[in-house]
Amino acid sequence: MADQAPSIDAEIQALKDEFAFLGDWTERYQYIMDMGKQMPAFPSDKQDEAHKFHGCQSQVWFDYDWDGDRLELSGTSDAMIVNGLIALLFRVYSGRTANEILATDGSFIDDLGLSSHLSANRSTGLSNMIEKIRQLAAERATA
Repeated sequence: MADQAPSIDAEIQALKDEFAFLGDWTERYQYIMDMGKQMPAFPSDKQDEAHKFHGCQSQVWFDYDWDGDRLELSGTSDAMIVNGLIALLFRVYSGRTANEILATDGSFIDDLGLSSHLSANRSTGLSNMIEKIRQLAAERATA
């Protein structure tokens, strides 16, 4: 039997614990960037206008697919910190059902302290990505 992935709530709690363990925001930023470096490579042929995510100051490319009832996310950015933020969102939302995604709002970003430590443009971009993921889930839930 395959290992069951942790629930969204367990994943968010793990992130909170990891952030609490880190001493200061310099360490937390480094941790976020390291998360981005560990993401799978995003295909260069998808780094085009069709996959560009508008709503971020940095360049972001984003793709998704439904594997059965689970949303699989992929993406990248030309900015290291944004790539890490993408990795953080994908850790929470990728591989989840539409209902799981819709049951979780983006307030965990505030709980991690990210909202108060990111520029206004980065916070807006992060919120826009969460909204896009929730929109994909809502469309799937009503389909």
